[in-house]
Amino acid sequence: MNSTQMDLSAVDTYLSRHLPGYQGPIEATKFAIGQSNPTFLLTTPKSTYVLRRKPPGTLLKSAHAVDREFRVQTALADTAVPVPKMYLLCEDKTVIGSDFYVMEHLDGRIFLEPTMTGESNETRTAVLDEMNRVLADLHDVDIAAVGLSDFGPPGNYFERQIARWIKQYRASETSHIPEMDALIDALEGSVPQDDGQRTLVHGDYRIDNLMFEKDGTRCIGVLDWELSTIGHPYADLAAVIMQWRMPPGTEGRGLAGIDRASLGLPSDQAFIDQYCQRRSLPGIENFGFYLAFNFFRMGSILQGVFKRAEDGNASDPERAKILGSYVPMFAKHGLEALED
Repeated sequence: MNSTQMDLSAVDTYLSRHLPGYQGPIEATKFAIGQSNPTFLLTTPKSTYVLRRKPPGTLLKSAHAVDREFRVQTALADTAVPVPKMYLLCEDKTVIGSDFYVMEHLDGRIFLEPTMTGESNETRTAVLDEMNRVLADLHDVDIAAVGLSDFGPPGNYFERQIARWIKQYRASETSHIPEMDALIDALEGSVPQDDGQRTLVHGDYRIDNLMFEKDGTRCIGVLDWELSTIGHPYADLAAVIMQWRMPPGTEGRGLAGIDRASLGLPSDQAFIDQYCQRRSLPGIENFGFYLAFNFFRMGSILQGVFKRAEDGNASDPERAKILGSYVPMFAKHGLEALED
């Protein structure tokens, strides 16, 4: 974590007035991971909290919706999906210059990549099984019962999402990328018929957005809900497989070329089958489309990260530029997925 500049006096005053049990003074450090909504560890003499805020500067419309993150995690508090406890949401921009929320600080561990270097095969197998379990439970949440029926608009989720991310991509475009244009055309012409599935979706479901207990394999928190909405569950499932198609290591964080069996890791199909079994599904047709959609969306997200670096608003400018350079690769993978 890195130290950060934030008006801690304003935060301290606000929390003293609005957060029961809070006692300052306060210190803050910024978590190094995360490019979208800056996240901070708040430390007081007696407690620790996590503060997540919108970034400063001019932002794309509908992006960085910390209010939605707060709402969905509050709604999931009593479900089988583990989330941190939400304490408060501040939409008064005069406090620190942007909306923010404060939540529980979970004391666990995050695996930055699915190879989980240094762990035993038993741990790797159990962690990915738990990742699969949580995803299936997420998609089985009764959205009406938890008050999230209006958390996303009706209609074909993929048509809606493709249109949204085309707009986001065009708004962030800094140079012409032929592969992205080709992928956009291909996706618009191959959207499956709506099969009626309408569930809560996380929008960025991957292993480094999950926190596990320190000495075990139980998931204690699903993090980073910025892209969550009501939509189609296969988008989340395909997001996992998309990540695994990336190169291994700290940049790609994938499993491409890895001998998975030797590490206790499931194949793509085994993970999909496990998920289908948990949700009593017969299988998934045309999975290549869902995979291609995720490659396109991630390419659009990375283009946005790069644009923020160009504009001087990125949380970590140098890393943002590196991530932005991967956009053509994601587009190429998306086109290949459509041919699977």
